[in-house]
Amino acid sequence: MANFNFNKVILGGRLTADPELKTTPNGTVVTSFTIAVNRRFGGKNGEEAQADFINVTAWRQTAEFITRYFRKASSICVVGSIQTRSWTDQQGNKRYATEVVADEAMFVDAKNENPASHGAPAYGQMGQGYMPEGYSSFGGQNAAPVYNNAGGASAPKFEEYTDDDDLPF
Repeated sequence: MANFNFNKVILGGRLTADPELKTTPNGTVVTSFTIAVNRRFGGKNGEEAQADFINVTAWRQTAEFITRYFRKASSICVVGSIQTRSWTDQQGNKRYATEVVADEAMFVDAKNENPASHGAPAYGQMGQGYMPEGYSSFGGQNAAPVYNNAGGASAPKFEEYTDDDDLPF
């Protein structure tokens, strides 16, 4: 039997606070934030929802992207992995933490929606042909833009086409 190891997480929710960019002593940038994710279940009065609050950490370019474009109450989708760590606190107690380490972050708000406008542009409000550095779009016109820390060639610039009478479909 083959050894099967797989650790992949996809979360979609809203930020509970503005993410803050920090720098480690060796100069690596990092941000930690919490995403509120609604979990629906059948209750006494029909369907009810309860929020799970999930801690997320992002490093380097992904951290910079998140702190630049997302604010409290922004919808966000992160892709990453679950990691656990342990340490001994000042009282000598063994402590544990489980968190998601984000490799990618994506906008998920509707194109013209901007729920938390503290200077962070919503996808449809970035302007015609605008794309931040290291930022790419995939999957067609209505797909959510994605940032990942893989780097590489710059993304092509697209302009929005509002007159659909001339489209061939």
